Amino acid sequence: MVQRARWLGLALVPGWLLFAFTAPAQERSSAAQAGTAAASTKAPDAPTAALSDALFAACSQSEQSFSKYLTARNADTFAHLTPSARVALMKRFVLLNETGKPSLLPTGSGRPTIRCETPAGAAELQIGGAEISDNLAFLPVEVREATDTTGASAIRVQMGLVREKNDWKLLSVGLVLLDLPALAFEWDAAEMESTERAAIDGLKKIAEAVESYRRTYSRLPESLAKLGPPPRGSAAGLDAAGFLEADLAAGTRSGYKFRYVISGGSSLGAPAKYELAATPETYGRTGRRSFFRDTNGGLHGADRQGAVGSEVDPHIE
Repeated sequence: MVQRARWLGLALVPGWLLFAFTAPAQERSSAAQAGTAAASTKAPDAPTAALSDALFAACSQSEQSFSKYLTARNADTFAHLTPSARVALMKRFVLLNETGKPSLLPTGSGRPTIRCETPAGAAELQIGGAEISDNLAFLPVEVREATDTTGASAIRVQMGLVREKNDWKLLSVGLVLLDLPALAFEWDAAEMESTERAAIDGLKKIAEAVESYRRTYSRLPESLAKLGPPPRGSAAGLDAAGFLEADLAAGTRSGYKFRYVISGGSSLGAPAKYELAATPETYGRTGRRSFFRDTNGGLHGADRQGAVGSEVDPHIE
């Protein structure tokens, strides 16, 4: 269902900085209106096509395709955001929470209308005529629930694009300048608490899976991969026990990397010991701390240099 509250997820991060971006008609150059900017006016439908493709990518949550419609500066920051932050940004462009299937609807008005179909519902996004001035283009977009025939759910916003190296890129949504580097710090800070909690939860799940493997096969697994799901159509076994989800079995989740080490010379039976660790993929962006589970099951926080600190507060586990 279309999220009516705020466009682009302004509630995503408290304290987001808003950048006013206006381009009044009286400031548009007469030269552009007279057609002297031939490169800008050569393909008047190009901004519409670029915005349509960007919304297609946002609907399907295709990170690679969506990044093509970001300016070079924004694309670089987008690539370094956490996976959940990248998905969150794309969601805000179509105001839907789930991955959708985009399609272009035939319309009598000639205006491109994109339908984004998700299991929970569908939205339709209609792009209006572009106002082009030199290297800037502004296009009105109306988003409504697909079942809305009266326009009661409609949300209208002006989207801005800028021509960068002959390609049109997303610049603004309403009065919000799409300036990811300026927002990345607050984005990361808001997400780090949740990613750290996810890391602690991941360590718990891995420890439970290791113990399940020990009880089933009377030994410790040789690696996390041995705890993962078996291939489709195959039964669980020593090499794919089915005790962990695929991402944890691969040693990654929510911006953290997980490491499993057998301690001592034996992996057999109840006396065998092991250690677990969770480390941010990028300190200060995907997490502030790493976490360490010792051979006795104690969970500790660690500083950036990896030195083991005090035991983690049980209340945040």
